[in-house]
Amino acid sequence: MAKLVLSLDGVVIKEVQLTKDKTTLGRRPYNDIVIDNLAVSGEHAFLQMVGTDFYIEDLNSTNGTYINGKAVKKQQLRAEDVIEVGKYKIRFVLDEFGAHDKTMILRPGRLPAPGERPVAAAPAPVGPASVRVLNGAAAGREVPLTKVVTTVGKPGVQVASITKRPNGYVLTHVEGGTRPSVNGAPMSADAVPLKSGDVIELAGTQMQFLQTASA
Repeated sequence: MAKLVLSLDGVVIKEVQLTKDKTTLGRRPYNDIVIDNLAVSGEHAFLQMVGTDFYIEDLNSTNGTYINGKAVKKQQLRAEDVIEVGKYKIRFVLDEFGAHDKTMILRPGRLPAPGERPVAAAPAPVGPASVRVLNGAAAGREVPLTKVVTTVGKPGVQVASITKRPNGYVLTHVEGGTRPSVNGAPMSADAVPLKSGDVIELAGTQMQFLQTASA
């Protein structure tokens, strides 16, 4: 898994998990990553995921896109690269285990022969999940989480995303001056794992995360 850490004047504003093949960045509200600043073009740049590699491409923006202080048109990203858009700095981060995280299993009692590759354990399947609205006009409505990333909340007020990962679901703070709360307590980090029955509250709406155990 990879993510972007957006900061301004050394203060981290938000983190965005890169789970889509294409992630757009710009000032317009329909972008995946919205930076509401006049130095940022409406459609400034986009990130493309190709296999396990990530590329960034500038969309002929007014003020340009910089990687580690150098203006670029298109470039592959490497761990800890710093993208500069206007006064904002966006750090490209690869998770500790990278995109090739696998648990290696060796047959009992022997080491692999020269040239033999260890067998990678298949990750346990993650059961289907949904969120049920608990209050307001939509109370009782249940929404299946069929996408890898589902965004919830009110744009411009408070927004979070629920991301399906190989080992479960994670709630990530995306937008808003305060973090959403889980089971009555504000999120202690920008991203927290969810378990079935957890109650999420953001932008005045309460919803319950429900997950069916995998077979």
